[in-house]
This record gives sequence, structure tokens and C-alpha cells, in this order.
Amino acid sequence: MNKIVIDNVELTLAHPVAASAEWIGQSEPMRQILACWTVLDKTDFPLTPRVIGYPGIGKTTLAIAAARRRNQDVYIMQCTSDTRPEDLIVTPVLSDQGKIAYHASPLLTAAIKGGVAILDEGNRMAEKSWASLAGLFDNRRMIESVVAGITVSAHADFRAAVTMNEDSSTFEIPDYIMSRLQPGIRIPFPDREDEMKILSYSLPFSGPEILDMCVAYLQKAHGLDLPYSVRDGINTIRYALKLKESGKSASIEELFDCALKQILGEDAADLEKSAQARKNSGIHLPSMNLGDFFFSDDESLNPDSDED
Repeated sequence: MNKIVIDNVELTLAHPVAASAEWIGQSEPMRQILACWTVLDKTDFPLTPRVIGYPGIGKTTLAIAAARRRNQDVYIMQCTSDTRPEDLIVTPVLSDQGKIAYHASPLLTAAIKGGVAILDEGNRMAEKSWASLAGLFDNRRMIESVVAGITVSAHADFRAAVTMNEDSSTFEIPDYIMSRLQPGIRIPFPDREDEMKILSYSLPFSGPEILDMCVAYLQKAHGLDLPYSVRDGINTIRYALKLKESGKSASIEELFDCALKQILGEDAADLEKSAQARKNSGIHLPSMNLGDFFFSDDESLNPDSDED
């Protein structure tokens, strides 16, 4: 195990992820995340962006691919509602000899080693946990572990990004943390050409017929603002082909439809019906600013009004 001693405390460091990632199409999000991690001067420090988008759209893949372009190790911290400050920094573990051993989190290891840390699904984490990271993501670039009684200054090469899903099962991040997680890099759904490239790259064993079928389905879903992603498409094709390999007697269209219903639900087969049901449920609401609650769109006092 890789260990390090800081202020007379021995830490066992986490391992970087071994997976590589290829970012296909949409060059602008890649340009933006690499720009965030650029340092202009010895008095400058990198930004920690929020990478925003629907589940399965490639937020983590983008961050990993960006780190690989910088030839840096990647450490991923999976955030949940149960993530505690000690999970993010140092966790005490009882060893076989009955002694306390201290294990550095992937985030802290990245800060020590000068790697890239990805806080995956960061808006699932509560404020108490975020508060422990405030000093790491501003100009102080340092983090304190109350459990181990140490303070760590981040390596000059340390970089970080936070991915955030657009769904209702998340916490609202407090403003003092949001001011440290800037800018927001939004990943839109890919266009038809990029989506075909991603599916072809991810599924080299699939044929053109089912690829065309899947891309047509996903593009129609994107047009209706439904949250079906490339990941959903990949899993649908994989399952359809596995059904075929298992000996199921059906056409490729029937296999795709069967896989679609089992993976995304019965309603997914009728996209217009799914879109209407989603609208009726109020799941997808338009983005609103504070002024929208007090002014109508045409009132000149509305700060978002187009009137001079």
C-alpha cells in the first residue's frame, strides 16, 4: 500500500482509477474544463467547475478524459446523501492489531499527490460535508482533518471537478459553496452524428441496423426533452443483442422494443405519451429567476425583461 506521513500521522493513500475514457464529439465542454484547470501565473489558481447534465450523458467521462489529456491520475469520490466529512478526507480504520489506521479518501489523495479529483454527483451531498471542503476549493487550497488532526496543503498540480445530475433527488448546495464551484459547464445531448459515433465506439460488435434504430429513438427523445441518454441507448442495444444471442426468436426491431421496455419502462416505447406524462407531473419545470415570482414577463421592472 502507498503510505505517507504528515505531521507524524501515517496515511494510507487511495488508488487512482485505472479506467481510460474517450471523449467523442462536443469539443466545447472539453475546451471549457481544460481552461478551468489552466493556471496563468504563480499568483493564479485553478477553478473547480460544476459539470452539469442529465444522468448518463457523459459528465464523468468528460472529466476523466480531460485528466488523461493532462497526463494526470484520476481519483473518483462518489457522493451520496450519507457522505460524511470524514469520508471525504480521512477515515479511521481499526487494524488487525487493534490500532487505528488512517485512510485518505480519493479526494485527499488527489490533493496530496497532485492528481485530478472528481466528486461524482456532488449535489447529492449535504451541506455539512460540503463545509469541510470550503478551504480546498478557494485560494487557500488546503483541507483539515479533525479525525486525524492534520492540515494538508494541496499539491500545485491538484485539480478537481464536480459532476451534478439534473433531477429532483438532490440537495441544494449553499451559496458559499457554489461560489467556489465555478463555472458551470453544461453538457447538452449530442447531435445525431456524435451520438452515432459514441454508440459505434462503445458497441463495436453491433450492426448498423440497430445503431440507426437507437439513434433515431434517442434523437426523438432529446427533441421532446426526455432524459433518455446515450448510456440508456448503450444498455438497450447490449440487452437486445444478448437476447438475440440467447436464442430468442424475434426480429431486431422486436428485440430492441423488448429491451427498451425492460430497461426504460413500458411508457418509454411511446415517446409522445412519456413527454406528456412528464409535463403533467411537473417533473420538468422551466428555469425561473427571483424576478419571475414578482413580475410578469413584460414589466419593465423585471430584471430579466428585454425592455430598456
